Amino acid sequence: MLDIKFIRENKDLITEAARKKRIKFDVTKLIDIDEERRKILAQVESKRTVQNDFSMKISSEANSSLKLQYIEEMRVLKEELQKEEENLKNVMKNWQNLMLQVPNMPDVSVPEGESDQDNKEIKKWGDIKEFSFKPKSHIEIMEALHMVDFDRGTKVAGFRGYFLKNAGALLSYAIWNYAMEFFLKKDFAPFIVPSLVRKENLLGTGFIPQGEEDLYKTQDGDYLAGTAEVATMGYHSGETLSLSDLPKKYLSFSPCFRREAGSHGRDIKGLIRVHEFYKLEQVILCEANHETSVSFHEELNRNTEEFIESLGIPYHTVVNCGGDLGLGQVKKYDIELWVPLENTYREISSASYFHDFQTRRLNIRYKDADGKMKFVHSLNSTAIPTPRILVSLVENFQEADGSIRIPAVLQKYMAGKLAISK
Repeated sequence: MLDIKFIRENKDLITEAARKKRIKFDVTKLIDIDEERRKILAQVESKRTVQNDFSMKISSEANSSLKLQYIEEMRVLKEELQKEEENLKNVMKNWQNLMLQVPNMPDVSVPEGESDQDNKEIKKWGDIKEFSFKPKSHIEIMEALHMVDFDRGTKVAGFRGYFLKNAGALLSYAIWNYAMEFFLKKDFAPFIVPSLVRKENLLGTGFIPQGEEDLYKTQDGDYLAGTAEVATMGYHSGETLSLSDLPKKYLSFSPCFRREAGSHGRDIKGLIRVHEFYKLEQVILCEANHETSVSFHEELNRNTEEFIESLGIPYHTVVNCGGDLGLGQVKKYDIELWVPLENTYREISSASYFHDFQTRRLNIRYKDADGKMKFVHSLNSTAIPTPRILVSLVENFQEADGSIRIPAVLQKYMAGKLAISK
């Protein structure tokens, strides 16, 4: 959410932000409703002042006739005030709904584009392996090695269901344990956070209203989050932090849930696009400074690049175009891993910064060195998701005999085994 004062003074910038992000938003409509809101609010406040004056007159008036006159005038005023307040309530509802749709300003370095097809590669790492045999898909390999069961997963959980078992489960545990060891060296505080969250946390992080169709909703009106970012950002909602405590750096783990509502027919087999998964997320809250946010954004993305490099999986990094940015993101990088059987890169991580878009909604503030109250800046980046990373790991490390080499950094978490085989 942006400051209404900034929106009123920078109408053209908001219009340009919506255009670049390919978001339909009429800033003129918001400003018109804001004018109405301000007008009605002034009328309501004026009538409340008069009402308070009447209350004082009535309580101090000794003349019974005048007192009755004041009471009658106050009754009429109260009816008018109630109508104005009801009108204000309706206008405020429309105003708040439009305020939630205002796009954040993308950084000038964000490229033009309509979708993820227009994202720009900025880095490529690792050698793409030339197999001396016909490589198999992660599905074929993992089923042959009894690492996964999709049929029983579908029987139990429905479409896109799966069971990881035996070495498949152990490999996931190994990745989690190694990731915890790796990222905690970067001075993050470890958290296990709720997946079940209240609506205000999704509103605060910007996943609602834009992405509500992809969320699972409970019968009580709560939601299952698709990332640990949501609960982690809600942790400090409504709080005023100390400048000396910034930056706050969290490594949060949680189960995650996504309906994949817009992906019908895509990646219906395997572990690329599942409804239930697990993720370690990096989250940073820092002082309200653009250069500081940019620096931490680069740091967060580089953390995940280093993690992938330590596993030895080829990847490339792209900067997301305007049409592939969310409502609140200022800038985003995606890291995509090489998938041999698809002969392409697939996303494994996203790193974003938001300035005060999320923290203004969640009311997370701090006092700067001059004692001025400011909203902190927020950033987040995937550390690693499972089971999706298994797709690239299994396919890139497969051998001719059907076994899988275990990356050296994971071997100590796999009882020292060098490979997974029948």
